[in-house]
Formats: sequence, C-alpha cells, structure tokens
Amino acid sequence: SAHIFWCQSIIWLPHFVLSEAQHEPGYCTFYEECGRNPLLGETLIPPIVPCLNYSRARPVTGEHYRRIKEVCPILDRGENNTYACCSMKQLSSLEMSLTLSKAVLVRCPSCVENFAHLHCINTCSPNQSQTIKVTKVMNVTYLNKTKEAVVAYQAFLTTTFANGAFQSCRNVRIPATGGFAIATMCGRYGAKLCTPQRWYDFQGDSSNGLAPLDIDFRLIKEGTTEGLPEGIIPYNGRALKCNETTPSGGQVCSCQDCQESCPSVPPPPPPPSPFTLFGIDGFLMISVIWLLLLMFVIHPSEVSCTDKNSLTAQAFLSLQFKNWGTLMATYPLIVLLVSFAVVVALSVGIKSIELTTDPVELWSAPSSRARQEKDFHDAHFDPFFRTNQVILTAPGRKGHIYDSLLFGPHNFSGLVSKDLIIQLLELQNKIQFWSKDLNRTASLKDVCFAPLNPSNPSLTDCAVNSLPQYFQNSLDNINAKVNMTELGVTKEVDWRDHLIYCLNSPLSFKDITDLGMSCMADYGAPVFPFLAVGGYKNDDYTNAQAFILTFSLNNYIRDNPKFEVAMQWEKEFLKIVQDYQKNPASNFTFAYMAERSLEDEINRTTAEDIPIFMISYAVIFVYIAVALGEYSSWKRILVDSKFLVGLGGILVVACSVLASMGFYSWIGIPSSLVILQVVPFLVLAVGADNIFIFVLEYQRDVRRPGEKREEQIGRVLGNVAPSMLLCSLSESVCFFLGALSTMPAVKSFALYAALAVLMDFILQMTAFVALLSLDARRQDSNRCELLCCVTVSTQRPNKPNEGFLLPFMRKYYAPVLMNRYTRIIVMLVFIFMLCGSLFLMFKVTVGLDQELAMPTGSYMLNYFQYLYKYFEVGVPVYFVTKKGFNFTTVEGMNAVCSSVGCDQFSLTQKIQYATDYPDRSYLAIPANSWVDDYIDWLNPGSRCCRLYTFGPNAGKFCPASESPLLCVRKCMAPPANGVLRPSVEQFNPSRFMAYHTPLTNSQEFTAALLRARELAHNITMGMRKIPGTSPDFEVFPYTVTYVFYEQYLTIVPEGLFSISLCLLPTFVVCCLLLGLDLRSGLLNLITIIMIVVDTVGVMTLWGIDYNAVALINLVTAVGISVEFVSHMTRSFALSTKPTHVERAIEATANMGSAVFAGVAMTNLPGILVLGFAKAQLIQIFFFRLNLVITLLGIAHGLIFLPVLLSYFGPGVNKAVLLQLQQAKAKASQELDMGSNMRQVYDNMSYEDDEMKQYSNSTSKWDPTEREYREP
Repeated sequence: SAHIFWCQSIIWLPHFVLSEAQHEPGYCTFYEECGRNPLLGETLIPPIVPCLNYSRARPVTGEHYRRIKEVCPILDRGENNTYACCSMKQLSSLEMSLTLSKAVLVRCPSCVENFAHLHCINTCSPNQSQTIKVTKVMNVTYLNKTKEAVVAYQAFLTTTFANGAFQSCRNVRIPATGGFAIATMCGRYGAKLCTPQRWYDFQGDSSNGLAPLDIDFRLIKEGTTEGLPEGIIPYNGRALKCNETTPSGGQVCSCQDCQESCPSVPPPPPPPSPFTLFGIDGFLMISVIWLLLLMFVIHPSEVSCTDKNSLTAQAFLSLQFKNWGTLMATYPLIVLLVSFAVVVALSVGIKSIELTTDPVELWSAPSSRARQEKDFHDAHFDPFFRTNQVILTAPGRKGHIYDSLLFGPHNFSGLVSKDLIIQLLELQNKIQFWSKDLNRTASLKDVCFAPLNPSNPSLTDCAVNSLPQYFQNSLDNINAKVNMTELGVTKEVDWRDHLIYCLNSPLSFKDITDLGMSCMADYGAPVFPFLAVGGYKNDDYTNAQAFILTFSLNNYIRDNPKFEVAMQWEKEFLKIVQDYQKNPASNFTFAYMAERSLEDEINRTTAEDIPIFMISYAVIFVYIAVALGEYSSWKRILVDSKFLVGLGGILVVACSVLASMGFYSWIGIPSSLVILQVVPFLVLAVGADNIFIFVLEYQRDVRRPGEKREEQIGRVLGNVAPSMLLCSLSESVCFFLGALSTMPAVKSFALYAALAVLMDFILQMTAFVALLSLDARRQDSNRCELLCCVTVSTQRPNKPNEGFLLPFMRKYYAPVLMNRYTRIIVMLVFIFMLCGSLFLMFKVTVGLDQELAMPTGSYMLNYFQYLYKYFEVGVPVYFVTKKGFNFTTVEGMNAVCSSVGCDQFSLTQKIQYATDYPDRSYLAIPANSWVDDYIDWLNPGSRCCRLYTFGPNAGKFCPASESPLLCVRKCMAPPANGVLRPSVEQFNPSRFMAYHTPLTNSQEFTAALLRARELAHNITMGMRKIPGTSPDFEVFPYTVTYVFYEQYLTIVPEGLFSISLCLLPTFVVCCLLLGLDLRSGLLNLITIIMIVVDTVGVMTLWGIDYNAVALINLVTAVGISVEFVSHMTRSFALSTKPTHVERAIEATANMGSAVFAGVAMTNLPGILVLGFAKAQLIQIFFFRLNLVITLLGIAHGLIFLPVLLSYFGPGVNKAVLLQLQQAKAKASQELDMGSNMRQVYDNMSYEDDEMKQYSNSTSKWDPTEREYREP
C-alpha cells in the first residue's frame, strides 16, 4: 500500500505542482498548436488554437530565435538568453493573424509595434502565466491525437499600456477612404465611440474572422489588486507614442496619422474685417462725405463760362446731312431697293449661324485660367463624368429603433426600411436595364463610367452608387437572415445588421455577421455613405432622410458619336423617372436631374418665352404706329396715321439685327440666346428714339415757300441727324470697345450690338428717309395709308402739328421743373440718390445662383432644394500636378505622400491641414492619395503584392486569386526603418481627389475656388523646392464648377473696365460733334455715370446680383442712357436763349418731349410685358433690370439733366447766335412778318428781345406773361 501511495504521489505530483505554479514567472499556460477551434466556422484565417500546457518557458535558439526576432522583437533578449512560450508553428500563425491587422495600421510603425506587442506577450511571453488565465478548454483531435485546447482566456493588462497603445493607433487613417483605420477594428462603435476597452474587445472577439479564439481583455488600473486571481500581474509594458521611433528603426508616424507628430501650423488668417472709418461702415462714411461736398458745391446762381470756339462741326454736319437727306428723299424706290439688297446680302450669312448653347463656351474664355486647367485635366484624365441623380425621401413615415445583436440599439428613419430599399432597387433596375430592347442604341454599358473595366464594361461594371449596392443589388441579399449567437445571446440578424456595418465600413469585403456578405458595390468599388444617403447628423446614417441614386456616365466632346448616345440615354432616364414620379403606387417624394438638364431647361424656357418677346415687340410696334400719327381731324385719321412708317421703323431695326447676325456668321463669330433676346431690344430702343426725333421734327416743321417736299425732308434731317449721329456713334463705339472683354458672352454681345446699332443708323439715314418721303408724298395727296387708292377731301392744316406732349411740357412741366426751389430740391435728391447708390454699390452681391437660370416650375428647382438640404459633402475637387515633378526620387515621393516617413508639409498633408478648417478652406474630406495606396499595396506586410516563387512565371506578379503556396515571395523586402519607397517610372501628370464642403450659392462656389487656388499655390511653391523639380511645375485645383465661377473672381474689375470703355466714347464723340464742347461732354458723362451707379444701387435693393448677364445689361444701360442724355445736352448747347434757365426750358420742352415719346414710352410697354416671362433670368435681368435702367434714364434725362444744365451748362454759342440772326434777317425779307410759323429748329430758335416769353400756342414770347428769369 505504501508502494501504491508512493506511485500515486508520483503521478499526481506534477499536476499539483503545476496548479500551484500556473501564475508564476517563467511559466507558460499553453504551448504548441492543437488544431482548429471547433466553435468557429469559416474565417478569414484558419482558427488554430493552442494546447493547454502548464510548463516552463522554453529557451529559443537558431531558427526559432530568428523567427522570434522577426515576429516579436519585443521578446528578444539575445540568442542564448531568450525564452518563449510559443513554438515555431504558433509564431507562423501569430504572424498571419497580425499581418491582416497590420495592413490597416501599417502607416504608423509605432502603432503596429504596440498592436503586435500585446499579442506577442499573450502568445509568447516567457511569463505568460502571470498575464493570462484560461477560461475554457475543449478536447480537439489533431493528427489523430486528442488534446485539451484553449478556446478562451482572460488577458490582464494595465490601463496605462492599453491607453498608450490605443492613443498611438486612434488617428491612423486609411487613405483610400479618408476615414480612420480604428473604425474597422472597433465593431459597432466605429471611430467616434471607440475606446481602449472596446478596441481590445473587438480584437478578442473570435467572430471578427481574425481571432482564433475568444480573449477577454481585462484592463486594470495600475496598482489595483482587488479582484485579480492570485499570482496575476497585469501586463504593464511601455507603449510607444505615435511620434516615437520604434526599437527596430521604424520612423515616427506622419501628421495625418498622429496629431503629436504634426508641426505647429498657424490657423489660416481670419476673413478680412469689414472696411470701417471711426467704427462706422467705411463705404457709408465715404458716401456721406461725398454728399456733403456735392451739396456744398451747389449754389443757386448762374455759372458763367467762356464762349465756345465755333459752329464749324455743327454747320458741316448739318449741310452734309441736308444734302444727303434730299438725295435719299428724291429717289426713294432706288434707295429702298439698294438697302434691301445690302441687307439681304449680309443676312444670307445667317444660314451658317452657329448658336452657342454650351455654358462653358458661353461664359468662360478659352484663354482663362479655369478653362485652360479644365482642358488640361480633360486631355490627361478624360472629362469629368456626367452625373444623373435621383434624391428620394419618404416624409411622414414613422421610424423605429432596432436593437442589433452586434451593434446595439440604432435609430432607423421611416425611409430606411426594407420595403423602400426594395422599391429603390426596382427603380434602379428599371433605369439600368431599359435599353436592352433598343438594339444597343443607347445602352448604359456603352457610355457608363466603369472605373474597373473601362475597355469592355458590362452593366454590372457601371458605376451606380446607391444604398442597394451594399447588398450588391441582390434581392436575395436584402431578404437574407440568419440566427447568430454572440456572448451567449442568440438572435436573428438581417439586412439591418449588414447595413449598419457597411455604412461604417464600406471597404469591407465581408461583414462581421453570420450573413458573411460583402459591402462592396457590384462594380467592385466601395460606396461611401455620403454618396448613398443624405440628411443625417453626426454619422447617424441609419437615421438618414434621403436615398441618393447616382448613375455616372463618361463625358465626351460634343462631336464624338458617343456624346449623342449619352444624351439619348439621359433623355430616356428623365422620361422613366418622370413616369415613376406620376405613379400613384410610389411611396417616394423625390427630385432628379440629368447632366443635360441645365441646358435642356434653359433651351426650353427660351423657346417658351419667345412668344413673350414677340408680344413685347408687337406692343412696341403698336405704340410707335399710334404715337407717330398726327391726328388733326377724325376725317384724316387714316391719312395722318403712321402705321406703315412705324412698321418701317420696326423693319429697319429687324434688318439691322439680321445684317449684324449675318455678317458675323459669315466670318465665324458664334451667336447666343442672349444676343437673340437683348440686341433687338437694345436696337429697338435706340432706333425708336431716332425715328421719333426725326418724324416729330418733320411734323412740327412747316414747308417754306418754294421749297420742295424732298428739300424739306433734307433740311429737317440736317437739323436732327447730327444728334442722331452723336448717339448712334457713341453707342456703336461703346459696344465695339466693350468687345475687348475676355468673357465670350459679353464679347459676342458687344460685337453684335455695335454693328447692329451702326447698321440701324445707316438704314435710318437711307431706307427710313426714303420711306418717310414716300409716306409724305401719300399724305400730301390725301391718300389713306392702307388703302392708297382712297383719298379724302379734308385738306391738311397749314400749320405745324405739335401734338399733346410738346405743349404740355412747354406750358407746365418745364416751368415747374425750372422753379428756383424745385431745382434745389432736384439737385439734393439726385445727389443723395448718387451717394446712397454709391454706398449700396459696394454691397451688391456678386454671382449668379444656378437656380436663377431655371424657369419657374422647373423640376431642377426642386432638385437644387433637395441637393442643398440633404447632401453632406460637396463636389469632388482634384489637385492636379502638371509635368515637371520627379516622383521617382525618395524626396519626390515624400513631398506627395502622407504616410510614415513623408514630409510633414507634403501635398496631401497640406490638404489635410486645410480640412481642419472647413469653414475657411471649404474642404470637407482630405485628398485620396494613390501614392500612399500604392505604398501600402507594395508593403510586404499587406500580403497584396506577391510574386510567383517558382514555375514558368517565377518572379512575375502573382494575382490574389492564386494560392499562397505558389506566391511566397513578396514584391519588396521589409524596409529596416519601416519606410517603403518603391522604384517607379516617371508618371506625370497626376491628381489627388478631395471633397468640398456643401456649397449652396455662387458666393460659396467662388470662395471655394479662391481658397483652393491659394492652397494649390502654396503646395506648388513647396514642391518646387524639391531637387529636380522644373521651375514651371504647377499644382492646380479642378472641379467641374470652377469654369463657371472663375468669372466672379474678376468680374468687378472686368465690369469697371468694360463700362469705362463704353463711357469714354460718349464723352469724346459728344465733345467732337459739338465743336470741342468739353463742358457739354463732361456733363453728359457725369449724368450717364450717375445712371449706371444708381442702377447698381437699386440692384442691391431689389436683390439683383451682379454677374455677366447684369454686366451686359449695364453696358446696354450706357447705350440707352446716351439716348436719354445726349439729345438733351446737344439741344441745350445749341440753344440761343439768353439765360441758362430759358435754354433748359426750351431743351426740355422740345427735345425732352421727343425723348420721352421715343425712348421712355417705347421701352416701358415692352419691358412690362417681359414681367410675364417664365424664365427667372428674364424676369430678373431683363424685366427688373431694364425697368430700373429705363426709369432711372427718364429721371436723369428729363429731371436731373435739365436742372444740371441750368446750373453748370455751357454759355450761349455766339457763333450759333450770329448765324441765326443773319438767317432771320434774310428770312424776314422773304416771309410775312405777321406769320406765326415756327423757326427752323426749336433747339436753335432765338429771340432778340430778352423780355419775350412763351405763349400758349406758339414758341414766341408774350410780354403780357410773367418773365422767367434766373432766380
């Protein structure tokens, strides 16, 4: 019995000793591999578990020691002094397990070191028994041997080490997504909610596909012993900081992955503060100072000036036009025939007219920086893809809370439901597959953007971004469900669990649920959540309020046959979506757009608004026809009407426009819809004024005894044609100079308008004079206008026809305006208006929101609302490198990348710094770096880039589909310092894609462009310092919108330049045609400037933005202002009344009435009709702005200018006075002194008696009336 007891003691003694020594230094808890974990199914790597084996740590030597140094260098104590609790097999399995995790963290060597550190301690530490406690073992048969295998254990470590390791890894990024690597390693918590405990819990969860067994990590505060198993000492090694080098020589982590490594970067300067003076708005102060100065200048007394030089210019022009007019009136039919032939010859060119509708060609000059950058990008990377998008919502649907087995409670909005996802998939499939029956006429696969198979794409290769892509567009995947056990809880997991995981880990090829489905889209790329859903807050994707469905097509130049295929596909896309919207069974409320939508809607509304313009022109025509009539008697109404003359005037305008368009079509200058809409309106305003001045002057004139009809017409033309020439020449030169603009739309408009105005004047001097001669011949014969064979017996009265307006302005309006107090009030009011508008001018909003280009009721307006409301990121922006940078050198690659070893101020790092201030940089997501991806792909630790080890392909690239046994060799050897830099061929140019913040208006788009250019310039300057870089190397930003918004960076100086060029000829021509009358030219110029400034001020008040369309209208405003101002100025300058006030009254009455009837009343009816147009662009920039221009022109031309001339106008031209006195003396010998007829020209009328006054019926002075003298 003693022997038996002794034997039993020998048998049980080791177990007793081991059990007592299981948590002592130098002992292992498990050793060697026991086979697969029976609790796990299919995993990413084989779940090999260790054998339970309480034993002493083994010394490692030879190959075993070398492997320890490779996998767990932290345990190296020298070849003869290193002990471990892991075998060679265990080291290989550990290495395989660590490799997949390291691939995500590889950008930060210290993070990788810390991550491997703890797992090496748990698996191989010689003091393994002191830090772990086995909690579950199972019998596992391996190689026909059954052993106890460890399938779960507890690992104890201090919070100091855990926090240090976690902090070193928490900011490591995945360049391809711009997200954090830790988001993929923290399960349901993602990057934001991840903590050290949750991070280690995920690592120890065998369901993640990487851990071969369950590890329960216990984080213990340093110094705490309560609750610890006896003998357990929580591991408290030193975790490296991310800004430290590793013991193996790895460099510090980059700034992008480690905030501690970031240099001290000063924040960008704040936006410039508003301009102030003494704490008050500076522009307001300047305006007030101007107001006070101008008020001080006004003094209610006559301003004398020296007499003008001579009347040479006036006499010469009058004589030439008199002879010309007589000639034209003598041979009217020949003149009309020749004029018609010339117009037809020029107009024939319209057959080859090129109408520019492409917004890029219209608003961006080929030589502009944005246009050149776009052309460079498109030439090297193909044009930016075409976007076709649907944004879907389901308002009013009730959401629910889903308690996920893996991810905990999650809010699901009413939109994110299974039935709506299926409906979205049905709509997507309907759009995607509609073209099957059209014999490939417009097949999606022929034009779609297929990034992974561009040469021969199938439908599933097309880039379609949507939420169903997380299920690979498979209804079976959406309906899939399975029971799953987690931490002892069994529960069903379904599409919601998969969706939660994929929205937070879009790059995953397999989710962590037992569904085991991929998150990648069927075309092989990830769908980032901000491209699939919208209207969420704080990354709460499942609570999104909108689905986003996007079809991306390749973009082609317009003469490529595939461009028409893409346009046809988009047309059918719009039809399908519109039909679906009408379907009452649809549960969605949505907005949509196609790439062609903007151009389509602009063209559609233009076509729809053509009748509005036609009605506008018809209203103007009716007014002209009615207003030109004399109407002396009801019996002669058909004789004295001027219907055909008015029609002729309209035809003259139309012919001038046609001739201009035809001529420029001949020489290849394209036209545009803006030209078709604006130029006829402008020429009509200018032409109608000249027609009224000419016809009214003829009606107010009386034929002299012995004077022929043709001679009278010539004489009248000689009187008024210099004024007509003054305006027309000023406007034409103004527009020709405006063609110096770099903006294509403004340039072409100015060219077309200049020639049209010039042709209008030429045709008025020829065809219209001939037409008036024929009409005068008919009227003299008392023939009816439309019924030429019918005559009336009532004779034409032998007295001038002054109509209603002239007597009214002479008797009432002009005297009241020239009242002493009225003049002072007028000057004060208009000076106040000028100063106020000057202040408002600096507050005008620059830009043109794209919504305004759409007609009211357009589906695009709804789309823009959805876009601004639901999108969480803006447009992608590329930072493009031009040729001249050497990527092949280490320095060159370091200047671009953002991983370990890269320059702290590299290209991608600077973009990253900018995203830290999105409110100033307008960058939301940092740039993807293919350089970093390439480096990560080549890294031997990633198992991505492999070479065949043997066979016929030995040394060649081995695809991922090949067995690991055939491809053991890596593309590159592990670098000693952790910094991998491949040898590559030269690749220039290149691009790096980031994302803007959501941009909602043109001011934000313009600011984003400016900030991006500033950043690109900073990057350029830094990269030029790299040895081998060309001095002209450049980095520039590009996105599809820059080409439209660049104009707003320079449109203010561009506008000032264009308007200044237009103002110059108005001054010069006025001076020259008035015989070097500088004062008249200056007053003319000042009034026009006031009209333009006041117009911009009213634009600010009425919400009219300043942009290229507004600039075209402001240039037009200068031309129309010439009509309101120049006639009046010339009439005053040539008046011979004795005082300034009398001359102002005469000019206001005689010329003011013609200007009001010709310009104001011609424009206003047509402009008011435009208020009914559907296009917002026409309502704002043609109705509102032209109404403002016309009203301000009336106010300044008929109210302010006469008062201004009464104060500061030039003195009486004594040369004119002498000439008229001589003419009167001669006429007195020939005419009866008692006659009451008018003089040659009201503007030149004179009286030698200063005490005479206006009578009620004639322009004579009546001494019985009160004098009008200077106050």
